Amino acid sequence: MNYIKDSVNLSTGTIEEKRVEIKKQFLQTYELDEKLFDLLKEKKFIYEQANRLRHPLIFYYGHTATFFINKLVLANILKHRVNKEFESIFAIGVDEMSWDDLNSGNYKWPTFEEIKEYRAKVKEIILDLIENIEFTMPINWDSPMWIILMGIEHENIHIETSSVLLRELDIKYLKEDELFKYSNEFSQNYPTNELIDVKGNTVILQKDRKNPIFYGWDNEFSYHKAFIKDFQASKYLVSNGEYLEFVKEGGYNKPEFFSKEGREWLDFTQAKYPIFWIKKDANYFLREINRIIPLPLNYPVDVNLYEAEAFCKYKSSKLGFEVRLPSEDEYYRLYDFVDAQNKDANIGLKQFNQSRVDKYKFDEFYDVVGNVWQWSLTPTYPFDDFITHPIYDDFTTPTFDDRHALMKGGSFISLGNETLKEARYAFRKHFFQHAGFRYVKSSNEYRTKLNNNVYETDELISQYCEFHYADGNFGVKNFCVNSVELLKPYVNGLKTSKALDLGCSVGRASFELAKLYDEVLGIDFSANFINVGVKLKLYDSLIYKIKKEGELFEEKSISLKELNLENIKNKVTFMQGDACNLKDIYTGYDLVFCSNLIDRLYYPQRFLDDIPSRVNKDGLLVLLSPYTWLEDYTPKENWLGGFIKDNKEVTTFETLRENLSLEFELLDTLDVPFVIKETNRKYQHTISQMSIWKKK
Repeated sequence: MNYIKDSVNLSTGTIEEKRVEIKKQFLQTYELDEKLFDLLKEKKFIYEQANRLRHPLIFYYGHTATFFINKLVLANILKHRVNKEFESIFAIGVDEMSWDDLNSGNYKWPTFEEIKEYRAKVKEIILDLIENIEFTMPINWDSPMWIILMGIEHENIHIETSSVLLRELDIKYLKEDELFKYSNEFSQNYPTNELIDVKGNTVILQKDRKNPIFYGWDNEFSYHKAFIKDFQASKYLVSNGEYLEFVKEGGYNKPEFFSKEGREWLDFTQAKYPIFWIKKDANYFLREINRIIPLPLNYPVDVNLYEAEAFCKYKSSKLGFEVRLPSEDEYYRLYDFVDAQNKDANIGLKQFNQSRVDKYKFDEFYDVVGNVWQWSLTPTYPFDDFITHPIYDDFTTPTFDDRHALMKGGSFISLGNETLKEARYAFRKHFFQHAGFRYVKSSNEYRTKLNNNVYETDELISQYCEFHYADGNFGVKNFCVNSVELLKPYVNGLKTSKALDLGCSVGRASFELAKLYDEVLGIDFSANFINVGVKLKLYDSLIYKIKKEGELFEEKSISLKELNLENIKNKVTFMQGDACNLKDIYTGYDLVFCSNLIDRLYYPQRFLDDIPSRVNKDGLLVLLSPYTWLEDYTPKENWLGGFIKDNKEVTTFETLRENLSLEFELLDTLDVPFVIKETNRKYQHTISQMSIWKKK
């Protein structure tokens, strides 16, 4: 089967032509994702966990379908869910992050047949939307059709990551049938690598959110420019044969070749050769996705970043001069230098495995695109004017941590956006992703750090950092600190084991609650927000920039040590979640604390129906809200108050009382003022009502 490799062109053609193209792309992606799991000998094997840092395979079979529904509901395109339970347990897919819960004991997975039926329902919904959703040309990231494209490209990513998980799975669980086309050009001979000149020039990346040619993720947009001096790059990707020289010379036993983090990984794994190699006696074999073959020395090696860096140090010692991994900008310069976009490559599932490193020619180089992803030494960082898409704000921001490195060029199984020059995907440095590398000899400067935790391009996060962590204004105390202080008398004499800070934003109240409770979980819908708390735990401090006037900003910092929160930070955990669709595991709390949350929920009644089951007997439910209902956040028909019904005014507090009085005793209501600084001369003064409820 020939797969559609390219993304849909969003700037040309008619609306009807786009419907046809998007439908074709959706069906290919959706069916290809399912076909991958047909490689399992028995459907029960879908519950196996191929990698202990990842969910069992069943999660990924369900996740890509629930992603469509969750994003369409969030975008207010769909009004009703298909399956509330599935759309909760399969929701969070960034399962390498510190806030993910990979304890399999916390999950009761549905049957394969149930997920298959769910996927079929979702398929019909998406096809109907593609046929009928109203949109205009060009399609940009404000278009409702963008959300469909987001789901398609998200599934393309998971097709690739699932193929890696299947490759990591014990091969006894997989069929040997050739459901996809393998290439068999392997050899025990491999070409000798050499360094070839790349002429320097200016690198420019420019992508317009209002008129993109192709779909793009948040980190690709805006403008980036860099000048790259002449350098040299290896003619070939590093082959298994070239890498075998490093292995045979005991490279894995020489910690001096590895970075500090690389040595920690090496100590932990005790690796002696790449993960997909198998050693039997003196012979090496290669694990492909569903077969094992004698190690092809002429195929590119699959390694993580630590191994790639170590090989470069080894190679430098052999050559007598330094070679290293290329930077992201050096990759772009090489791409332009050979006009890579107009060359043939092993990409887009031409075949179900790698090809020899001397097959796909890019002028004097080979495999500038395709075959395997190519590690760069550049950490993920935002371009100027970076903003997140409101419907998927956690695509990139969780990787702004100096622990993820950008990969370039795509692999044999890459499709859609993954095949584009401007694609910017990053993985943890110890992860595997059909990724290899080439090396460069270069005097170009390169970025090695994100500059820790500066959010200078995100005004909203900076504003919330100021609100949560700065002192009060105009005599009004810090809202988070004051709220917890006011709560203290009501906590006395009660059990203080577990607290849930639901809608925790950037985390100050979570840390403050840890002074009262043994264990605090902060949950927010936005990964952008919880990432502030995660980084404060990791680094202790964080820098942000707050607007003073116009384009003038003031740099400020947060330090847990200075706030006397350092000693309790390990009592706090942050997770991403939806307050209107929480996972069942979030229960048994002595306190559920919801600060300025209820009037920002898309379905607050669902929250009220659900939350009592999360609170222990004699536990507290604390709701703070100024009751500022806005249709930007909550459809008017879902408001809890602030309207007239049957010729009677309905207030939010009355609705809360009606919903909660059966299971809770109202202990008190308090007014808690707060002031949000927008600029040096603009402040927002608001009064939130705190209602404190005790579970009967």
